Amino acid sequence: MNFRDVNPVFSSTLYAIGKAVQSIVLNVVWRRRAYGQENIPPLGTPVIFAANHRSFTDPGNAGSCVPYPIFYFAKEELFQVPVLGWYIRRVNSFPVRRKENDVGALKTAVDVLEHGGGLMLFPEGGRRLDPARQWKAKAGVALLACRTGARVIPVGIKNADKLSRLARLEVRFGKEMFPPKAAGREEYQHFADEIMRRIKELCQ
Repeated sequence: MNFRDVNPVFSSTLYAIGKAVQSIVLNVVWRRRAYGQENIPPLGTPVIFAANHRSFTDPGNAGSCVPYPIFYFAKEELFQVPVLGWYIRRVNSFPVRRKENDVGALKTAVDVLEHGGGLMLFPEGGRRLDPARQWKAKAGVALLACRTGARVIPVGIKNADKLSRLARLEVRFGKEMFPPKAAGREEYQHFADEIMRRIKELCQ
């Protein structure tokens, strides 16, 4: 796919540099290991990478294990930070307003998938450090998959909540999941719950 069809300011050079730097740091400091990369579909396949979220490193940690550039959503406040906002736009990040139904973000996600891109999403809706709030999926990931026909790759990120202890990081890509052909609100939530169940299994 042509990444600039979706993101006109995309920079393949900045993406490659960022990916390399993150990989070196994560591989050396946290001895990261990635498993199941054979389950990642080829570039040009509409795919949602759905992962658990425990650390600010999760997007880059999981995304740098994918062999081609993918797209991300980040809270809109980050785009207002000098230099950082400029940079993350050029490495395929888009702003999302997390406290409301962001129609613009949904349209962007649909555009990414309809162009055959890969999109990193966190079904829990954000970082979840409180055990009582973990492993509870919002229906949005399922709605998006059903609307676009994109397959979902569950991604389990293990030990991201133990960075300060230098625990070994693990990123596990599960087998692809396909959305139901016909779905309503209950079916969306059921599919989202099943995605979350698979993610949790990958973290064990």
